[in-house]
Amino acid sequence: MSSRTKIVVLHMKEIIYTVIFAVLAVLLILLLVFMFSPKDGKEDSSSGQYKAGVYTSSLTLNNTDLEVEVSVDDTGISSIRFTNMDEAAAAMLPLAQPAMEDIAEQICQTQSLDNLEFSSDSAYTSQVIVDAIEEALKKAEK
Repeated sequence: MSSRTKIVVLHMKEIIYTVIFAVLAVLLILLLVFMFSPKDGKEDSSSGQYKAGVYTSSLTLNNTDLEVEVSVDDTGISSIRFTNMDEAAAAMLPLAQPAMEDIAEQICQTQSLDNLEFSSDSAYTSQVIVDAIEEALKKAEK
């Protein structure tokens, strides 16, 4: 049984490169952890993204000017309605009020303008109403 001594020769350049790459790998891991870690509740999409108040936006349907009123409180969007919908406008636009009620219910439940479902007979009217609501909510953003 002969034991032979093995000699390993390391060049200083190889050691320095290894240390540099190890430090870069640790920094990359730390960067990824900080980027993808959950936030501390500073930005919550369902509450706190709007200033509380009542915001309006105007829209025109069939040569009739309407005002959309969006009420926002501390918890989010609380109500959406037409403010100047009189009987003449309701008679000229029979699909506007039901479309508004449907959209308002969906938005107040989900607190989002995404993935809204429109009735097939009032798709254009619904889209114009959603655009007006979005314009009013832009005024409410912090």
